[in-house]
Amino acid sequence: MINVSIVGASGYGGGELLRLLLGHPQAAVKQATSRSHLGEYLYQVHPNLRKRTQLKFCDPAQLEPVDVLFLALPHGEAQKKIAGFAGLAGKIIDLSADFRLKDMALYEKWYGAPHAAPEWPARFVYGLPELHRAEMAGASYISGVGCNATASNLALLPLVKAGLIDPVSPVIVEIKVGSSESGAEGNAGSHHAERANVIRTFSAFGHRHTAEVIQEMGLSHVSLTMTAVDLVRGVLATAHAQVKPGVTTKDLWKAYRAAASENPFIRVVKEQRGIYRAPEPKVLAGSNYADIGFELDESSGHVVSLCAIDNLMKGAAGSAVQCLNLVMGWDEMTGLDFPGLHPL
Repeated sequence: MINVSIVGASGYGGGELLRLLLGHPQAAVKQATSRSHLGEYLYQVHPNLRKRTQLKFCDPAQLEPVDVLFLALPHGEAQKKIAGFAGLAGKIIDLSADFRLKDMALYEKWYGAPHAAPEWPARFVYGLPELHRAEMAGASYISGVGCNATASNLALLPLVKAGLIDPVSPVIVEIKVGSSESGAEGNAGSHHAERANVIRTFSAFGHRHTAEVIQEMGLSHVSLTMTAVDLVRGVLATAHAQVKPGVTTKDLWKAYRAAASENPFIRVVKEQRGIYRAPEPKVLAGSNYADIGFELDESSGHVVSLCAIDNLMKGAAGSAVQCLNLVMGWDEMTGLDFPGLHPL
């Protein structure tokens, strides 16, 4: 057993980390911090944890050394305090955007300000196991992953890895997202009255998670379009791209099956009958799986690639625990085998 603590455990991401780690067979949660809920029981903020723990939220100043420290702070906070956190644990897994981008010019372009600790991002492995599994073995620092970037990267992964995309043609990823992506504190657009019964595009171009797709997929002509839909959990990324001349549906099947066989949490969904013929976020609630699928128009070379995930799981806490398993040399599915619910 190892001891772990979570900094910023009162948000949605922190709550999912607690749920996963409290049930993990090889990790024990030592402390969970929250300034806004100081002294309250964890289950008073995360009611699904009743009878799972009697821990109370503590002040970050009271943190004690542990084997692994998880950071679930708002964007911009971890980078200001990373040196102090590093003194508390030999291994750190962050959930924020602070250490995702390696190019500091790219970071400043997409986040609008210089990085507070520019020497640190290079020490972090980008926290998506499907892209950096080998680098995670024994690593000390793992970055967070953007949920929209995760869905986009996994939608594109089979095509990019097999070299099937025309590198000159633009790649457009249309992303539909649920309200929990805005976090526990939310914003004016995440209130139920503004999210119910909507299909509202709020970022046609320029979403900051685009930078992660550029970095990880090596695509220069890529853009993300963000649309809010009436869901609490879930991301569906629909990527439009052009394949190279001569690429067939058979080639795509080979690429997608290879991605699924190499990655235990990737499932290919491309059915000929039934209701759920293509990836659907609803059936993934609470799950760390990523469902991918595709359609190809062989006459034009236009490919549509889809990826559905739970944004709080595969897009955040689930990937973080998957990274923990890889860092520690455990089976990466440990504590993460829940398949989702149906019906929901």
